[in-house]
Amino acid sequence: MNDIDLIVRPQTAPRKRDADATRAAILDAAKAQFALLGYDCAVLRDIAGDAGVDVALVKRYFGGKEALFLEALKASFGTDGTKEWDRANFGHDTATMLAGSPHRNPDRTQRFQFLLRAATSPTTAPLLSQLVQERFLAPIRHWLGGTAADARARVFAAVYIGCLVERLVRGDALGGAERQAYIARVAGIFAALVADPPEAKETTA
Repeated sequence: MNDIDLIVRPQTAPRKRDADATRAAILDAAKAQFALLGYDCAVLRDIAGDAGVDVALVKRYFGGKEALFLEALKASFGTDGTKEWDRANFGHDTATMLAGSPHRNPDRTQRFQFLLRAATSPTTAPLLSQLVQERFLAPIRHWLGGTAADARARVFAAVYIGCLVERLVRGDALGGAERQAYIARVAGIFAALVADPPEAKETTA
């Protein structure tokens, strides 16, 4: 996934590190602006200001607003986390996380807000749809395996995203009896989604 330089000259290494840091700063500023304002209202000059660089550098590294948005969108999906999922404990672990506060991990919440913004814009929704298929649904389908993996992955995603939205709107962690009941119910839902259902038997009239 990372770029690999075929030729590295010792005297140019500091310049490359500066370039990498500048590019990363621009990307971080872009993700924050797109999450806050969406694609249509975000302005390259403001992104450059937040990154502490001239707007010409944004265009130099990313070419323009659409290309910058696409790079920020790709970065928001991160790596394939399904490789670390524990099938036996997934339901309970996920339910416990969802019962908590979205403010516990501000970076993850910002990424999710960015994706929500992208989904509501006609300009960016097609880009998001393609990346959701490649970076989100495909790994989940592979991890689930078994019968009707496509449909199960889609329902899995719908439930998971819905729970994330509810947590974001709620704002605070659940507590007491409500927390216990929530975790039990949500854990059961995800356990059912993860389990490979028996194949449906054909029925005759």
